[in-house]
Amino acid sequence: MLIEIRELLSPEEVRSVRGIVEAASWIDGRVTAGEIAARAKRNLQLPEDGPEARQAGDIILRALGRHALFNSAALPLRVLPPLFNRYDVGMRFDPHVDGAVRSVPGIGIRMRADLSSTLFLTPPEDYDGGELVVEDSYGAHTIKLPAGSMVLYPAGSLHRVNEITRGARWSSFFWTQSMIKDEVLRTLLYDLDRGIIGVRRSLHADAEGVLALTGVYNNLLRRFAEL
Repeated sequence: MLIEIRELLSPEEVRSVRGIVEAASWIDGRVTAGEIAARAKRNLQLPEDGPEARQAGDIILRALGRHALFNSAALPLRVLPPLFNRYDVGMRFDPHVDGAVRSVPGIGIRMRADLSSTLFLTPPEDYDGGELVVEDSYGAHTIKLPAGSMVLYPAGSLHRVNEITRGARWSSFFWTQSMIKDEVLRTLLYDLDRGIIGVRRSLHADAEGVLALTGVYNNLLRRFAEL
């Protein structure tokens, strides 16, 4: 399941995040990658324990908390504090799969990375190349979204970032552990939730059938959620 979440951040929030990260010092992105990923990765990154990453990340976490589509699709249990990267001319990230388990900084626990997210912070007309390409059973999906918009996709997907040929691409990226580990079940629950919302809007009321479907959704979530 690959889902675009448009306008996660407002234009004002995008400007705030960009202002914070633009004033920060960047490091080689390979320092946070595993051995295999480090050979594929050519970008810059904010230190994950730096004050700028925490401050900008808090803006994103608040936006995620209020966004119905993200919560419906991800059914989040834990969200790793957002990280930030930058691709200048000649930089890229060759095909790779994200690690399955991530350490949560500062609290001494680990989390399963079920879903990956890329939040674009640069208008697409400001750079050439830099597309996120995610592969699944239906083929390769090329993604280049407006600043403030985000894509959510399975962390086990093979994906890459194409080489930048003009300008620079700034973004935030992070991982989510879902309450529903199984991707197929999580997708079915998402489809059911969106269907219920659509029917409610068309009926303008909580008809008996809508209430029954809502009960099915909540009882499935109750049955399979891992907390």
